[in-house]
Amino acid sequence: MTEHPGDREETIAEFGKLVNLTPKQLQDWLESEESKAAGQHKDGGESTGHASGRRIVELLRTSGSDLGDDDVAHMRKVTGYIKRHLAQRPSGDVTDTAWRHSLMNWGHDPLKDS
Repeated sequence: MTEHPGDREETIAEFGKLVNLTPKQLQDWLESEESKAAGQHKDGGESTGHASGRRIVELLRTSGSDLGDDDVAHMRKVTGYIKRHLAQRPSGDVTDTAWRHSLMNWGHDPLKDS
């Protein structure tokens, strides 16, 4: 599938809106026990979201002109995940929930929205 130039810019802009943690905030979060415990772990290793978070830190520190096609594809994956996960918000206080912790691994803190 060929990507249109506007799709690239749209993906980068959407990523910039949905990923609301700074590289430092995300990196600090990823070092926490809560972050390491969140998400689905394959064979006892690192969760998909935690690995994605490390890549998001790199993407946030990369100039837009230096982003490759793989980078933009990952940004698209991140925005899709965040949107799907936000639609599944549980009721009540989400401060210390697996739902929020998982989202934070993907660079989005839902408490910043309120």
